[in-house]
Amino acid sequence: MTTLEQTKALPVGTWTADTVHSEIGFRVDYMAGAFRGTFASFTAEVVDGKLHGTADVSSVQVKDPNLEAHLQSPDFFDAGNEITVHGEITIKGQTHPIELTGTIGDPIADPYGNERFGLELEGKIDRTAFGIDWNNPLPSGEPALANDVTLVAQLQLVKAA
Repeated sequence: MTTLEQTKALPVGTWTADTVHSEIGFRVDYMAGAFRGTFASFTAEVVDGKLHGTADVSSVQVKDPNLEAHLQSPDFFDAGNEITVHGEITIKGQTHPIELTGTIGDPIADPYGNERFGLELEGKIDRTAFGIDWNNPLPSGEPALANDVTLVAQLQLVKAA
């Protein structure tokens, strides 16, 4: 006899985490036990039955502050001012998802009384997915033009008055 278990769906509407009474963390087996940590800064919400959330790796907390610094190093999270942006790009009427990664600077006051920050992003697309197929073969038969294109944005953004 087989018993079917019905899973409960997330509720509809918009629900935001009460961060005082919520926690996001991790646990990993280590030697003879488990190593645990939490993130002080995080968001979580359910919007129309879908869970969305983030955890700021630069806010990792463990029992030893020296380990927190190690966890933020390239050995683990490689934390810093990193940012990942998910979006869509349209070229020649073709729309595809894109992920851009990079760094974001802290806001600063410039000499002209404005507030600004720097943002550098990079991501790759396959140009052929957008119908851009032109190429010219080399004498070896290899294509002269690669299909992967790296998109780069180096921005300074100024706060609107």
